[in-house]
Amino acid sequence: MPPADARNWFGRVRPQWSLARQLFVLQVVVVAVVVLAGTALAWYDAEQRNEDAARDKVVAVARTLAAQPDVRGALVAPDPTATLQPLAERVRADTGVDFITIMSPRGIRYTHPDPARIGQPFLGHIEQAVAGQVFTEIFPGTLGFSVRAVVPVHDDGHRLIGLVSDGITVRSISLELEKQVSVLVLVAAAALLVGGLLTYLVSARLRRHTHGLRPAELSRMYEYHDAILHAVREGLLLISPAGRVTLCNDGAGLLLGLDPLAVEGSTVAGLELPESLVDSLGSGRAVRDEVHLTDERVLLVNASQIRSGDRDLGIVVTLRDHTELQALSGELDSMRGFAESLRSQAHESANRLHTVVSLIELGRADEAVTFATAELELAQQLTDRVVGAIGEPVLAAVLLGKSAEAGERGVEVVLTDDTEIDDVDLAHIDSRDLVTILGNLIDNAVEAVVERPRPRVAVTVRSTSDGVLIRVADNGPGVNPETAQRLFERGWSTKDSGRGLGLALVGQSVRRHRGSIEVTSVDGAVFTVLLPAGSDVAR
Repeated sequence: MPPADARNWFGRVRPQWSLARQLFVLQVVVVAVVVLAGTALAWYDAEQRNEDAARDKVVAVARTLAAQPDVRGALVAPDPTATLQPLAERVRADTGVDFITIMSPRGIRYTHPDPARIGQPFLGHIEQAVAGQVFTEIFPGTLGFSVRAVVPVHDDGHRLIGLVSDGITVRSISLELEKQVSVLVLVAAAALLVGGLLTYLVSARLRRHTHGLRPAELSRMYEYHDAILHAVREGLLLISPAGRVTLCNDGAGLLLGLDPLAVEGSTVAGLELPESLVDSLGSGRAVRDEVHLTDERVLLVNASQIRSGDRDLGIVVTLRDHTELQALSGELDSMRGFAESLRSQAHESANRLHTVVSLIELGRADEAVTFATAELELAQQLTDRVVGAIGEPVLAAVLLGKSAEAGERGVEVVLTDDTEIDDVDLAHIDSRDLVTILGNLIDNAVEAVVERPRPRVAVTVRSTSDGVLIRVADNGPGVNPETAQRLFERGWSTKDSGRGLGLALVGQSVRRHRGSIEVTSVDGAVFTVLLPAGSDVAR
């Protein structure tokens, strides 16, 4: 059903032209108007030029004749016509003027192209010439309208002895103009043809780019396109084959922490983004559900190539915020760790209980009591040490869970003697960030020493004058100083491929609290994190 504005007053559907067709018609009209206007101006200019050239020519011929001694002598002779008529006709034929009339001071002709008119009065004005002036005029004479000049002839005493007039008919000027105009018309027609052809080519190109859509349709598409880009929460980037960002919506600007207007037109390499994300976006390859970390967010990145026929239009990139999901996943991992720790403790407790029962069945009750008491004291000692030194329940739970899990793998996790902190010191730190930092550092340390003899991990958490210090040390192989800073990059790991997210999340949490992290090797690897006291979380 055509829209209401597409109908005329009679209810009939008006023809709807595409934008390309409308511009084609408009351009043809403009070219035609310009060519015709230029032709008219050129015609007018040629007409003026021909008329001016005719005036200059007749004045020059008349002056030349008036200055001839033969003309002066004949004018004072008894029969001027006998000498002047042949001379005037010869000059007229040589110069191309239409008539030459030599007359007396009173205007009586001595010469004329038509001999029958010799002796008759001159048709035209001679007053100015009699007064000694040279003038020109357009006047209807015996040959029709003509451009004529009248020049006085003086003797040696400057006495007026005659007048010389010559002229070119307007018809002759028009014939000359028609010759010029015929060429001008051919040039104008060629210009109009070339202009129309170029306009058609431009219109065809525009039709391909606009897909034959009408202006109203293009306007609606732009409005929908703009509204959708600003409305969606997901980030959207369009990157050209040359690596320049051609489109960045508000969602992408928010997720990347950049101004969308400043991003558009910039190269991917010129944006202040993590190196891994720059490499992924600048590669031009398809990407599916890649996780990348910025200073504040965890992003899920997808990229697909765009092609139109054989043309490569670049890639379209979508960005989704997985920060909250990653945090929840971290909490889930912690809960899973807690559950695994409880399972490990239950398993160990079952083994110990079975041992106690077996000793009782063997009649060794004293040994059973001694064994049970020793095991209870050992388990309670770690719990009392953690709970007594760490007043923050989430942090204490993480340490107890990780200790039990590491113990099952044969790794001893201990608290150093200087560990002491309460929930007031940790009030400004998000508990999820504590879980992320401490849990991943302990996991990384356990992985490093699990195959070492007498594996051991030492944990320190205490309050200092500069803030909260978290240190995790192990007796593993240590860390190469050249690669220490790369440990916190997404995807980098000293282990097999597909790992490297844990320490990257640690680095992100530390940066979010504007803290620092240091990696050293002293009889193993030592990771030291300092979170400034009272720092505002950068979110």
